Amino acid sequence: MVDPVPVSARAANIEYAIRDVVVPATELERQGHSILKLNIGDPIAYPGLPTPTHMVEAYAAALRSGRNGYSPSYGLPELREAIAKDERNKGWEATADDVYVCHGVTEALQLIFAAVLEPNSKVLAPGPHYPPYMAYPQMYGATTVEYKLQNRNGWRLDFDDIEAKMDDDVRLLVLINPNNPCGTVSDAGDIDRLLDIAKQYPNCIVVADEIYDGLDFSGRHVSVASRSQHVPVISLNGVSKVYYAPGWRIGYMAIHDPTQRMGLVRDGLERLLRSRLCASTPAQVGYLAGLEGDRSWMQEYGDRVMSQRNYCLERIANIEGLEVEAPGGAFYMFVRLTDERWAEDDKSFVLELLHQEHVLLVHGSGFSPELGKGHVRLVYLPGVDVLKQAFDRIEQFLLRHR
Repeated sequence: MVDPVPVSARAANIEYAIRDVVVPATELERQGHSILKLNIGDPIAYPGLPTPTHMVEAYAAALRSGRNGYSPSYGLPELREAIAKDERNKGWEATADDVYVCHGVTEALQLIFAAVLEPNSKVLAPGPHYPPYMAYPQMYGATTVEYKLQNRNGWRLDFDDIEAKMDDDVRLLVLINPNNPCGTVSDAGDIDRLLDIAKQYPNCIVVADEIYDGLDFSGRHVSVASRSQHVPVISLNGVSKVYYAPGWRIGYMAIHDPTQRMGLVRDGLERLLRSRLCASTPAQVGYLAGLEGDRSWMQEYGDRVMSQRNYCLERIANIEGLEVEAPGGAFYMFVRLTDERWAEDDKSFVLELLHQEHVLLVHGSGFSPELGKGHVRLVYLPGVDVLKQAFDRIEQFLLRHR
């Protein structure tokens, strides 16, 4: 037998739970089954939440007019300025030069990790967390350390745990706000306390993943950069979630450097950005239309998403075997499995629910083997009619296996 060509350890060890559970679901669809999908945070996957027309028209007009060439590596100048203006409206003095446009927030993360991390350095990220925060740092010889979110207190930050795990090797302290997968919104007080901790470590940068900032149902959300007077902050955002255009793959990082200590890191980021050419030019034009155009449509979209959130909370409250901490933002909830059969094996719950009831969720342990165990992530973007069917099936599944 011929030996297989070896794969690198960095690739073989990557897991991405959100997409991994799609593999068995796709096989069931091939067999002719219809799957109720509550697994992926893609607004376009669900009817009724289309990308706004004026953004699509701007994208199409760019294509028709021939704006299909490379853009500057850091992004279209007019888009960088529009993003900077948007960040200024959130409370800090951003300039166009502080903004770098990327292939979504995921590429921004890869660039930040490449520019900052060295062997034996650390990323301190919330657990549960968005999977790339665990997957990518190891490519640079670094490790991700999870700090706890309080699963019986609205998934708020556990500051005792953060302080216990901070040291001089932590180069990046991550706050996902609103949080994926839990939907937590950290308020100004929590952010100030986090910044006070980071301030004690001169080489630590706070990464503020704020891609869901326009989906805040709590009224508590504030920009991390707007609160920082000493700690460098890299804000992450983009077109995917709040502007309902995830497939465009346009995100950005904006550097807030209040004490002017980020020159070397900025130079490294710019070198990396130039080496990968640029983000999609016509998609940047579409995002620009979203930033500069009328945003009144956001209220209607937000009202619908919040209504669906409330429906899910009502159903969960009346299903034995499920509990949930009400999310303050984004479009996820992290549901606790209280039935003893499933509380220690959330992945089996997800897979058996998929095969028996054709409802697709994501196992909580995929967001953190320890801190996400015993939970499932549910996306409440589908309409109430779909959510009703899904909860009916989940309830009958729990009853059948009790």
